[in-house]
Amino acid sequence: MKTQIDYKFYPTKEVTIISAPFSAGQGKGGVEKGPGLLLKHGLREDLEALGWSVSIKEPLKGTGLDVPPSELEEEFDRSHGIAKRPTVVAQATERVYRAVKEVSHQKRLPLTIGGDHSIGVSTLAGFLDANPDACVLWIDAHADINTPETSPSGNIHGFPVALAMGLSREVWPKQFSWLDEAKNKLAADRIAYIGLRDLDPCEKKRVRELGIAAYSMYHVDKYGIAKVVEMALARINPTGKSPVHISYDVDALDPLFTPATGTPVRGGLTFREGMYIVEAVAETGNLGALDIVECNPDLASTDVHEIDTITAGCAIAKSAFGETLV
Repeated sequence: MKTQIDYKFYPTKEVTIISAPFSAGQGKGGVEKGPGLLLKHGLREDLEALGWSVSIKEPLKGTGLDVPPSELEEEFDRSHGIAKRPTVVAQATERVYRAVKEVSHQKRLPLTIGGDHSIGVSTLAGFLDANPDACVLWIDAHADINTPETSPSGNIHGFPVALAMGLSREVWPKQFSWLDEAKNKLAADRIAYIGLRDLDPCEKKRVRELGIAAYSMYHVDKYGIAKVVEMALARINPTGKSPVHISYDVDALDPLFTPATGTPVRGGLTFREGMYIVEAVAETGNLGALDIVECNPDLASTDVHEIDTITAGCAIAKSAFGETLV
């Protein structure tokens, strides 16, 4: 069922789905298939049924960037730590950035579907270009705030928050020079994490030193999801007047609900807790942008696992765009 929510920044309810079938920010093939399956499962039609005017943008189509990591040349930048496949990741994220930037300036809500979470730097930078006062909820088991000199793996899907914040700019591979034109960096007091449960030691230190609002599964257990969302929004959007960008990695949910994802971690959000987050933001009227990433059908051990994960991804979108239980 849909309800009448006043989407303050999109009174005409126009959304552009930005398809980003990209997987080279990590090493497991299959996540590039996520956008196609979300659309095949009826994502566009579901949003139209909720009263939204929907268009689709495909910035990676025809570029050759939408192939599994195994089909790309293995490349490492070790000038400062390690970054894997920096050239293709930089090329893809720049294209997605320009698409999100264009859509955001057109005053259409950007719904970016991945693909791995390396595209998060694109969506944050693009949305902030048009909305410098925006704030961010990063819904994820992981903090994704590594830089080349701190990352244990070198996988760039663990870097997007640091990239968007401009942290350790001097250590980034030269291919990411496009970020220098992104005029608005993400400020530490404008982002909150929900669902954290697997951080590298350097990430823990960085989150603490920067004073970022971080709500782990401990906080969800202690306070309940409603209070956690309330506290998070109070920290990053104290006036209640800024658009909220939600970047949602499906591994924030417990693997019972999203088994087909690249870095599952036990003890995550329940399905209802996961939906409540986006429902609560929608209810405020401040939803500004949404990412849904890391659905990887190739990692499903059964057809049911694939369907469950894709269904959860679509449910996140529907809950954010106005669907209610009654």
